[in-house]
Amino acid sequence: MTTYINHFIGGASAEGESTRTAPVYNPATGTVEKEVRLGSVADVDTAVQAAAAAFPGWRDASLAKRQAVIFAFRELLNARKGDLAEILTAEHGKVLSDAGGEIARGLEVVDFAAGMPHLLKGEYSENVSTGVDVYSVKQPLGVVGIISPFNFPAMVPLWFFPIALAAGNTVVLKPSEKDPSAAVWMAELLKEAGLPDGVFNVVHGDKEAVDAILEHPVVESVSFVGSTPIARYIYETAARNGKRVQALGGAKNHMLVLPDADLDLAADAAVNAGFGSAGERCMAISVLLVVDTVADDLVARIAERMSTLRTGDGRRGCDMGPLITEVHRDKVASYVDVALADGATVVVDGRDPEVDGDAGGFWFGPTLIDNVATSSAVYSDEIFGPILSVVRVSSYADGLRIINGSPYGNGTAIFTNDGGAARRFQREVTVGMVGINVPIPVPVAYHSFGGWKASMFGDSKAYGPQGVSFFTREKAITSRWLDPSHGGINLGFPEHD
Repeated sequence: MTTYINHFIGGASAEGESTRTAPVYNPATGTVEKEVRLGSVADVDTAVQAAAAAFPGWRDASLAKRQAVIFAFRELLNARKGDLAEILTAEHGKVLSDAGGEIARGLEVVDFAAGMPHLLKGEYSENVSTGVDVYSVKQPLGVVGIISPFNFPAMVPLWFFPIALAAGNTVVLKPSEKDPSAAVWMAELLKEAGLPDGVFNVVHGDKEAVDAILEHPVVESVSFVGSTPIARYIYETAARNGKRVQALGGAKNHMLVLPDADLDLAADAAVNAGFGSAGERCMAISVLLVVDTVADDLVARIAERMSTLRTGDGRRGCDMGPLITEVHRDKVASYVDVALADGATVVVDGRDPEVDGDAGGFWFGPTLIDNVATSSAVYSDEIFGPILSVVRVSSYADGLRIINGSPYGNGTAIFTNDGGAARRFQREVTVGMVGINVPIPVPVAYHSFGGWKASMFGDSKAYGPQGVSFFTREKAITSRWLDPSHGGINLGFPEHD
Protein backbone atom coordinates (compact mmCIF):
# COMPACT_ATOMS: atom_id res chain seq x y z
CA MET A 1 0.00 0.00 0.00
CA THR A 2 1.40 3.38 -1.03
CA THR A 3 2.09 5.93 1.70
CA TYR A 4 1.41 9.52 0.64
CA ILE A 5 2.92 12.64 2.14
CA ASN A 6 0.17 15.26 2.29
CA HIS A 7 0.26 19.01 2.48
CA PHE A 8 -0.35 20.77 5.81
CA ILE A 9 -2.85 23.59 5.38
CA GLY A 10 -4.92 25.43 7.95
CA GLY A 11 -3.63 23.29 10.78
CA ALA A 12 -4.47 19.91 9.22
CA SER A 13 -3.24 17.35 6.73
CA ALA A 14 -4.61 18.03 3.24
CA GLU A 15 -4.53 15.96 0.06
CA GLY A 16 -5.11 18.97 -2.19
CA GLU A 17 -6.75 19.09 -5.57
CA SER A 18 -3.82 17.90 -7.67
CA THR A 19 -3.47 14.20 -8.39
CA ARG A 20 0.19 14.44 -9.37
CA THR A 21 2.77 12.81 -7.09
CA ALA A 22 6.52 12.23 -7.02
CA PRO A 23 8.55 9.38 -5.52
CA VAL A 24 10.45 9.88 -2.27
CA TYR A 25 13.48 7.58 -2.12
CA ASN A 26 15.64 6.23 0.65
CA PRO A 27 18.99 7.05 -0.99
CA ALA A 28 20.76 4.38 1.04
CA THR A 29 18.69 1.62 -0.52
CA GLY A 30 17.60 3.14 -3.82
CA THR A 31 14.00 2.19 -3.14
CA VAL A 32 10.87 4.34 -3.23
CA GLU A 33 9.52 4.61 0.30
CA LYS A 34 6.66 7.10 -0.18
CA GLU A 35 4.93 9.35 -2.68
CA VAL A 36 4.63 13.09 -2.10
CA ARG A 37 1.69 15.04 -3.44
CA LEU A 38 2.65 17.80 -5.86
CA GLY A 39 0.57 20.89 -5.26
CA SER A 40 -1.22 22.78 -8.03
CA VAL A 41 -1.79 26.51 -8.38
CA ALA A 42 -5.12 25.97 -6.62
CA ASP A 43 -3.44 24.14 -3.74
CA VAL A 44 -0.97 26.98 -3.28
CA ASP A 45 -3.84 29.44 -3.31
CA THR A 46 -5.63 27.42 -0.63
CA ALA A 47 -2.57 27.58 1.58
CA VAL A 48 -2.03 31.28 0.95
CA GLN A 49 -5.66 32.06 1.73
CA ALA A 50 -5.40 30.06 4.97
CA ALA A 51 -2.32 32.06 5.90
CA ALA A 52 -4.02 35.32 4.97
CA ALA A 53 -7.07 34.50 7.08
CA ALA A 54 -4.85 33.68 10.07
CA PHE A 55 -2.69 36.78 9.71
CA PRO A 56 -4.82 39.40 11.53
CA GLY A 57 -5.14 37.27 14.64
CA TRP A 58 -1.45 36.32 14.72
CA ARG A 59 -0.34 39.88 13.95
CA ASP A 60 -2.44 41.17 16.83
CA ALA A 61 -1.32 38.49 19.28
CA SER A 62 0.84 40.00 22.00
CA LEU A 63 4.60 39.69 21.78
CA ALA A 64 4.44 37.61 24.95
CA LYS A 65 2.05 35.10 23.36
CA ARG A 66 4.14 34.81 20.21
CA GLN A 67 7.29 34.37 22.27
CA ALA A 68 5.63 31.64 24.33
CA VAL A 69 4.80 29.65 21.18
CA ILE A 70 8.33 29.97 19.82
CA PHE A 71 9.81 28.90 23.13
CA ALA A 72 7.43 25.93 23.42
CA PHE A 73 8.39 24.88 19.88
CA ARG A 74 12.05 25.16 20.84
CA GLU A 75 11.57 22.85 23.82
CA LEU A 76 9.61 20.29 21.80
CA LEU A 77 12.14 20.32 18.96
CA ASN A 78 15.05 19.92 21.32
CA ALA A 79 13.34 17.02 23.10
CA ARG A 80 12.49 15.19 19.88
CA LYS A 81 15.43 16.09 17.67
CA GLY A 82 16.42 12.43 17.48
CA ASP A 83 13.14 11.64 15.72
CA LEU A 84 13.71 14.43 13.22
CA ALA A 85 17.29 13.27 12.59
CA GLU A 86 16.00 9.84 11.63
CA ILE A 87 13.59 11.42 9.13
CA LEU A 88 16.44 13.42 7.59
CA THR A 89 18.67 10.37 7.27
CA ALA A 90 15.89 8.25 5.78
CA GLU A 91 15.03 10.75 3.02
CA HIS A 92 18.26 12.69 2.43
CA GLY A 93 20.81 10.02 3.27
CA LYS A 94 23.13 12.07 5.49
CA VAL A 95 24.49 10.23 8.49
CA LEU A 96 22.65 10.59 11.78
CA SER A 97 25.38 12.67 13.42
CA ASP A 98 25.30 15.13 10.53
CA ALA A 99 21.50 15.27 10.72
CA GLY A 100 21.80 16.05 14.40
CA GLY A 101 24.23 18.84 13.66
CA GLU A 102 21.82 20.30 11.10
CA ILE A 103 19.06 20.42 13.70
CA ALA A 104 21.37 21.98 16.28
CA ARG A 105 22.24 24.84 13.94
CA GLY A 106 18.55 25.36 13.20
CA LEU A 107 17.79 25.46 16.92
CA GLU A 108 20.20 28.38 17.24
CA VAL A 109 17.86 30.45 15.08
CA VAL A 110 14.86 29.39 17.15
CA ASP A 111 16.75 30.60 20.24
CA PHE A 112 17.43 33.90 18.48
CA ALA A 113 13.78 34.25 17.47
CA ALA A 114 12.64 33.69 21.04
CA GLY A 115 14.20 37.08 21.81
CA MET A 116 12.09 38.84 19.17
CA PRO A 117 10.33 41.25 21.58
CA HIS A 118 13.65 42.98 22.13
CA LEU A 119 14.48 42.96 18.42
CA LEU A 120 11.15 44.55 17.46
CA LYS A 121 11.63 47.65 19.59
CA GLY A 122 11.33 50.90 17.66
CA GLU A 123 12.84 54.33 18.28
CA TYR A 124 11.41 57.53 19.73
CA SER A 125 12.38 61.16 19.28
CA GLU A 126 10.61 63.63 21.56
CA ASN A 127 9.82 67.23 20.63
CA VAL A 128 11.42 67.21 17.17
CA SER A 129 9.35 70.34 16.65
CA THR A 130 7.37 72.16 19.30
CA GLY A 131 4.90 69.65 20.65
CA VAL A 132 5.72 67.10 17.92
CA ASP A 133 7.15 63.62 18.55
CA VAL A 134 8.36 61.06 16.00
CA TYR A 135 8.62 57.36 16.65
CA SER A 136 8.99 54.17 14.64
CA VAL A 137 7.47 50.70 14.93
CA LYS A 138 8.33 47.42 13.21
CA GLN A 139 5.38 45.52 11.83
CA PRO A 140 5.05 42.15 10.04
CA LEU A 141 4.69 41.89 6.27
CA GLY A 142 1.75 39.46 6.10
CA VAL A 143 1.93 36.15 4.24
CA VAL A 144 5.52 35.13 3.46
CA GLY A 145 6.74 32.32 1.22
CA ILE A 146 9.71 30.03 1.88
CA ILE A 147 11.16 27.69 -0.75
CA SER A 148 13.80 25.34 0.68
CA PRO A 149 16.32 22.90 -0.88
CA PHE A 150 16.87 19.18 -0.47
CA ASN A 151 20.27 19.34 1.23
CA PHE A 152 19.05 20.83 4.54
CA PRO A 153 15.35 19.94 4.86
CA ALA A 154 15.23 21.10 8.50
CA MET A 155 17.93 23.72 8.94
CA VAL A 156 17.13 25.96 5.98
CA PRO A 157 13.43 26.33 6.83
CA LEU A 158 14.56 26.99 10.41
CA TRP A 159 16.73 29.84 9.13
CA PHE A 160 13.56 31.64 8.11
CA PHE A 161 10.27 30.65 9.69
CA PRO A 162 11.07 31.15 13.41
CA ILE A 163 11.94 34.79 12.74
CA ALA A 164 9.01 35.26 10.37
CA LEU A 165 6.57 33.82 12.90
CA ALA A 166 8.00 35.64 15.90
CA ALA A 167 7.68 38.92 13.99
CA GLY A 168 3.96 38.24 13.39
CA ASN A 169 3.92 36.93 9.82
CA THR A 170 2.14 33.84 8.54
CA VAL A 171 4.00 31.32 6.41
CA VAL A 172 3.65 29.11 3.35
CA LEU A 173 6.61 26.71 3.08
CA LYS A 174 7.40 24.76 -0.08
CA PRO A 175 10.04 22.14 0.82
CA SER A 176 12.00 20.06 -1.65
CA GLU A 177 9.94 17.24 -3.09
CA LYS A 178 12.98 14.96 -2.65
CA ASP A 179 12.81 14.96 1.17
CA PRO A 180 9.55 16.61 2.22
CA SER A 181 8.65 14.87 5.49
CA ALA A 182 10.69 17.10 7.80
CA ALA A 183 8.60 20.14 6.86
CA VAL A 184 5.31 18.44 7.79
CA TRP A 185 6.86 17.09 11.01
CA MET A 186 7.86 20.62 12.04
CA ALA A 187 4.41 21.97 11.09
CA GLU A 188 2.76 19.44 13.39
CA LEU A 189 5.21 20.33 16.16
CA LEU A 190 4.38 24.03 15.80
CA LYS A 191 0.71 23.22 16.20
CA GLU A 192 1.49 21.21 19.32
CA ALA A 193 3.43 24.21 20.60
CA GLY A 194 0.27 26.30 20.39
CA LEU A 195 0.59 27.99 17.00
CA PRO A 196 -2.90 28.87 15.71
CA ASP A 197 -4.18 27.02 12.65
CA GLY A 198 -3.26 28.63 9.32
CA VAL A 199 -0.26 30.54 10.63
CA PHE A 200 2.16 27.92 9.25
CA ASN A 201 1.33 25.93 6.11
CA VAL A 202 3.25 23.43 3.98
CA VAL A 203 2.58 22.88 0.28
CA HIS A 204 4.64 20.28 -1.55
CA GLY A 205 5.35 20.54 -5.23
CA ASP A 206 7.64 21.25 -8.11
CA LYS A 207 7.97 24.24 -10.44
CA GLU A 208 4.20 24.70 -10.67
CA ALA A 209 3.95 25.28 -6.93
CA VAL A 210 7.07 27.46 -6.90
CA ASP A 211 5.74 29.72 -9.64
CA ALA A 212 2.39 29.95 -7.90
CA ILE A 213 4.11 31.28 -4.78
CA LEU A 214 6.26 33.70 -6.77
CA GLU A 215 3.26 35.11 -8.60
CA HIS A 216 0.59 35.07 -5.91
CA PRO A 217 -0.56 38.63 -5.20
CA VAL A 218 -1.08 37.99 -1.48
CA VAL A 219 2.44 36.69 -0.81
CA GLU A 220 4.58 39.60 0.39
CA SER A 221 8.04 38.06 0.37
CA VAL A 222 9.98 35.00 -0.78
CA SER A 223 12.96 33.36 0.93
CA PHE A 224 14.94 30.79 -1.05
CA VAL A 225 18.11 28.69 -0.91
CA GLY A 226 19.31 26.68 -3.90
CA SER A 227 21.46 26.78 -7.01
CA THR A 228 22.49 30.07 -8.60
CA PRO A 229 20.41 29.72 -11.80
CA ILE A 230 17.27 29.02 -9.76
CA ALA A 231 18.10 31.74 -7.22
CA ARG A 232 18.38 34.25 -10.04
CA TYR A 233 15.04 33.05 -11.45
CA ILE A 234 13.39 33.28 -8.03
CA TYR A 235 14.74 36.79 -7.52
CA GLU A 236 13.73 38.08 -10.94
CA THR A 237 10.27 36.51 -10.93
CA ALA A 238 9.34 37.42 -7.37
CA ALA A 239 10.71 40.95 -7.66
CA ARG A 240 8.80 41.46 -10.89
CA ASN A 241 5.69 40.56 -8.91
CA GLY A 242 6.45 43.20 -6.29
CA LYS A 243 7.81 40.99 -3.52
CA ARG A 244 10.74 41.26 -1.19
CA VAL A 245 13.28 38.56 -2.00
CA GLN A 246 16.18 36.87 -0.27
CA ALA A 247 17.53 34.26 -2.69
CA LEU A 248 20.71 32.47 -1.65
CA GLY A 249 22.43 30.79 -4.58
CA GLY A 250 25.23 28.37 -5.28
CA ALA A 251 28.89 28.34 -4.38
CA LYS A 252 32.37 27.23 -5.25
CA ASN A 253 34.13 27.67 -1.94
CA HIS A 254 37.93 27.92 -1.85
CA MET A 255 40.30 27.16 1.01
CA LEU A 256 43.70 28.82 0.69
CA VAL A 257 46.55 27.04 2.50
CA LEU A 258 49.75 29.02 3.03
CA PRO A 259 53.15 27.40 3.68
CA ASP A 260 53.16 28.35 7.37
CA ALA A 261 49.82 26.66 8.09
CA ASP A 262 49.45 23.72 10.46
CA LEU A 263 49.12 21.06 7.77
CA ASP A 264 47.51 18.50 10.06
CA LEU A 265 44.83 21.04 10.99
CA ALA A 266 44.41 21.95 7.31
CA ALA A 267 44.14 18.30 6.25
CA ASP A 268 41.52 17.57 8.91
CA ALA A 269 39.58 20.66 7.88
CA ALA A 270 39.71 19.81 4.19
CA VAL A 271 38.32 16.33 4.80
CA ASN A 272 35.61 17.54 7.15
CA ALA A 273 34.54 20.44 4.94
CA GLY A 274 34.84 18.58 1.66
CA PHE A 275 33.09 15.34 2.46
CA GLY A 276 30.64 16.11 5.27
CA SER A 277 27.04 15.59 4.13
CA ALA A 278 28.55 14.00 1.00
CA GLY A 279 29.56 17.46 -0.19
CA GLU A 280 25.91 18.39 -0.68
CA ARG A 281 26.05 21.75 1.06
CA CYS A 282 26.57 25.27 -0.17
CA MET A 283 29.30 25.90 2.38
CA ALA A 284 31.35 22.81 1.50
CA ILE A 285 34.98 23.39 0.58
CA SER A 286 35.33 22.12 -2.97
CA VAL A 287 38.60 23.78 -4.00
CA LEU A 288 41.91 23.70 -2.14
CA LEU A 289 44.32 26.42 -3.22
CA VAL A 290 47.66 25.18 -1.92
CA VAL A 291 50.98 26.98 -2.25
CA ASP A 292 53.34 24.75 -4.27
CA THR A 293 55.95 24.25 -1.57
CA VAL A 294 53.54 22.35 0.72
CA ALA A 295 51.13 20.90 -1.85
CA ASP A 296 52.60 17.38 -2.04
CA ASP A 297 52.70 17.10 1.74
CA LEU A 298 49.12 18.32 2.22
CA VAL A 299 47.70 16.11 -0.53
CA ALA A 300 49.37 13.07 1.04
CA ARG A 301 47.93 13.89 4.47
CA ILE A 302 44.45 14.33 3.05
CA ALA A 303 44.62 11.07 1.10
CA GLU A 304 45.75 9.25 4.24
CA ARG A 305 42.79 10.55 6.19
CA MET A 306 40.38 9.71 3.39
CA SER A 307 41.43 6.07 3.54
CA THR A 308 39.87 5.84 7.00
CA LEU A 309 36.44 7.14 5.97
CA ARG A 310 33.51 4.72 5.87
CA THR A 311 30.84 5.31 3.24
CA GLY A 312 27.47 3.70 3.81
CA ASP A 313 24.04 3.78 5.38
CA GLY A 314 23.76 6.79 7.66
CA ARG A 315 22.15 4.65 10.38
CA ARG A 316 25.20 2.40 10.69
CA GLY A 317 27.72 4.82 12.14
CA CYS A 318 29.36 5.59 8.81
CA ASP A 319 31.20 8.82 8.06
CA MET A 320 29.46 9.65 4.79
CA GLY A 321 26.15 8.60 3.28
CA PRO A 322 24.81 8.36 -0.28
CA LEU A 323 23.94 11.14 -2.67
CA ILE A 324 20.34 12.27 -2.92
CA THR A 325 19.37 10.61 -6.24
CA GLU A 326 20.80 8.23 -8.79
CA VAL A 327 20.78 10.97 -11.43
CA HIS A 328 22.76 13.30 -9.20
CA ARG A 329 25.20 10.52 -8.27
CA ASP A 330 25.88 9.82 -11.94
CA LYS A 331 26.37 13.51 -12.69
CA VAL A 332 28.89 13.88 -9.86
CA ALA A 333 30.74 10.76 -10.99
CA SER A 334 31.02 12.12 -14.53
CA TYR A 335 33.38 14.84 -13.31
CA VAL A 336 36.07 12.24 -12.64
CA ASP A 337 36.15 11.52 -16.37
CA VAL A 338 36.26 15.26 -17.04
CA ALA A 339 39.22 15.61 -14.70
CA LEU A 340 41.14 12.82 -16.41
CA ALA A 341 40.42 14.26 -19.84
CA ASP A 342 41.69 17.65 -18.67
CA GLY A 343 44.98 16.21 -17.42
CA ALA A 344 44.32 16.29 -13.70
CA THR A 345 45.53 13.60 -11.29
CA VAL A 346 42.86 11.48 -9.59
CA VAL A 347 44.46 10.69 -6.24
CA VAL A 348 41.40 9.01 -4.67
CA ASP A 349 38.63 7.79 -6.98
CA GLY A 350 35.16 7.48 -5.42
CA ARG A 351 33.37 5.94 -8.39
CA ASP A 352 33.45 2.37 -7.07
CA PRO A 353 33.51 2.65 -3.29
CA GLU A 354 33.33 -0.08 -0.69
CA VAL A 355 30.15 0.65 1.20
CA ASP A 356 28.43 -0.47 4.35
CA GLY A 357 24.98 -0.45 2.87
CA ASP A 358 22.56 -1.81 0.34
CA ALA A 359 23.96 -2.34 -3.15
CA GLY A 360 21.11 -0.30 -4.61
CA GLY A 361 22.05 2.89 -2.76
CA PHE A 362 23.20 6.00 -4.59
CA TRP A 363 26.83 5.63 -3.61
CA PHE A 364 29.81 7.73 -4.54
CA GLY A 365 32.87 7.80 -2.33
CA PRO A 366 35.11 10.69 -1.28
CA THR A 367 37.22 11.79 -4.24
CA LEU A 368 40.46 13.80 -4.34
CA ILE A 369 41.70 15.32 -7.58
CA ASP A 370 45.09 17.07 -7.77
CA ASN A 371 46.57 19.43 -10.36
CA VAL A 372 43.19 20.76 -11.43
CA ALA A 373 43.35 23.58 -13.95
CA THR A 374 41.10 26.59 -13.42
CA SER A 375 39.97 26.16 -17.04
CA SER A 376 38.44 22.76 -16.20
CA ALA A 377 34.76 22.28 -15.49
CA VAL A 378 35.88 20.34 -12.41
CA TYR A 379 37.05 23.68 -11.04
CA SER A 380 34.36 26.00 -12.35
CA ASP A 381 31.14 23.98 -11.91
CA GLU A 382 29.29 23.63 -8.63
CA ILE A 383 29.51 19.83 -8.49
CA PHE A 384 27.64 19.51 -5.18
CA GLY A 385 29.21 16.22 -4.25
CA PRO A 386 32.21 14.78 -2.38
CA ILE A 387 34.89 15.86 -4.85
CA LEU A 388 37.79 17.90 -3.50
CA SER A 389 39.88 19.64 -6.16
CA VAL A 390 43.44 20.81 -5.55
CA VAL A 391 44.66 23.83 -7.47
CA ARG A 392 48.34 24.59 -6.89
CA VAL A 393 49.28 28.26 -6.59
CA SER A 394 52.57 30.12 -6.33
CA SER A 395 51.70 32.53 -3.55
CA TYR A 396 49.08 34.22 -1.41
CA ALA A 397 48.51 36.77 -4.16
CA ASP A 398 47.99 34.05 -6.75
CA GLY A 399 45.42 32.30 -4.55
CA LEU A 400 43.58 35.53 -3.76
CA ARG A 401 43.39 36.38 -7.45
CA ILE A 402 41.72 33.05 -8.21
CA ILE A 403 39.19 33.38 -5.40
CA ASN A 404 38.26 36.94 -6.34
CA GLY A 405 37.96 35.92 -9.99
CA SER A 406 35.27 33.36 -9.20
CA PRO A 407 31.69 34.32 -10.07
CA TYR A 408 30.65 32.92 -6.68
CA GLY A 409 31.23 34.57 -3.33
CA ASN A 410 29.59 32.43 -0.68
CA GLY A 411 32.25 31.14 1.72
CA THR A 412 36.02 30.91 1.83
CA ALA A 413 38.78 30.10 4.30
CA ILE A 414 42.47 30.71 4.81
CA PHE A 415 44.76 28.46 6.81
CA THR A 416 47.84 30.19 8.14
CA ASN A 417 49.68 31.09 11.32
CA ASP A 418 50.48 34.55 9.96
CA GLY A 419 48.12 37.09 11.54
CA GLY A 420 49.04 39.74 9.02
CA ALA A 421 48.19 37.49 6.09
CA ALA A 422 44.89 36.51 7.71
CA ARG A 423 43.93 40.13 8.34
CA ARG A 424 44.85 41.08 4.79
CA PHE A 425 42.81 38.17 3.45
CA GLN A 426 39.65 39.06 5.36
CA ARG A 427 39.86 42.61 4.00
CA GLU A 428 40.75 41.81 0.39
CA VAL A 429 38.71 38.73 -0.44
CA THR A 430 35.40 39.35 -2.23
CA VAL A 431 33.38 36.70 -0.40
CA GLY A 432 30.54 37.12 2.06
CA MET A 433 31.62 34.63 4.76
CA VAL A 434 35.28 34.16 5.67
CA GLY A 435 36.97 31.60 7.90
CA ILE A 436 40.43 31.97 9.41
CA ASN A 437 41.61 28.45 10.25
CA VAL A 438 37.88 27.62 10.20
CA PRO A 439 36.81 25.71 7.07
CA ILE A 440 33.02 26.21 7.18
CA PRO A 441 32.44 29.76 8.44
CA VAL A 442 28.66 29.58 8.91
CA PRO A 443 27.78 32.53 11.18
CA VAL A 444 26.01 31.98 14.49
CA ALA A 445 22.34 32.94 14.56
CA TYR A 446 22.84 36.49 15.80
CA HIS A 447 24.97 37.30 12.74
CA SER A 448 23.49 36.98 9.26
CA PHE A 449 24.21 34.29 6.64
CA GLY A 450 24.76 35.08 2.98
CA GLY A 451 27.31 35.45 0.23
CA TRP A 452 28.30 37.97 -2.41
CA LYS A 453 28.21 38.03 -6.20
CA ALA A 454 26.32 35.15 -7.84
CA SER A 455 25.82 33.46 -4.45
CA MET A 456 23.24 35.99 -3.26
CA PHE A 457 20.31 37.79 -4.86
CA GLY A 458 17.83 40.08 -3.19
CA ASP A 459 17.29 42.40 -0.31
CA SER A 460 18.92 40.76 2.70
CA LYS A 461 20.85 37.83 4.08
CA ALA A 462 19.29 35.05 6.15
CA TYR A 463 18.59 35.17 9.89
CA GLY A 464 20.36 37.49 12.34
CA PRO A 465 19.71 41.25 12.18
CA GLN A 466 19.12 41.21 8.43
CA GLY A 467 16.56 38.43 8.82
CA VAL A 468 14.62 40.53 11.32
CA SER A 469 14.69 43.50 8.94
CA PHE A 470 13.55 41.31 6.06
CA PHE A 471 10.45 40.01 7.83
CA THR A 472 9.39 43.40 9.18
CA ARG A 473 8.73 46.83 7.75
CA GLU A 474 9.23 50.05 9.60
CA LYS A 475 6.50 52.60 10.05
CA ALA A 476 7.42 56.12 11.16
CA ILE A 477 4.76 58.06 13.06
CA THR A 478 4.75 61.82 13.61
CA SER A 479 2.34 62.94 16.32
CA ARG A 480 1.15 66.14 17.92
CA TRP A 481 -1.28 66.25 20.80
CA LEU A 482 -2.72 69.72 20.85
CA ASP A 483 -3.18 71.65 24.07
CA PRO A 484 -5.51 74.60 24.64
CA SER A 485 -2.79 77.07 23.66
CA HIS A 486 -2.42 75.93 20.02
CA GLY A 487 -2.32 78.70 17.44
CA GLY A 488 -5.23 77.71 15.22
CA ILE A 489 -5.23 77.35 11.42
CA ASN A 490 -2.01 77.90 9.46
CA LEU A 491 -1.92 77.02 5.74
CA GLY A 492 1.81 77.66 5.39
CA PHE A 493 4.37 74.91 4.80
CA PRO A 494 5.18 73.20 8.13
CA GLU A 495 8.39 74.49 9.66
CA HIS A 496 10.50 73.12 12.47
CA ASP A 497 10.45 75.57 15.32
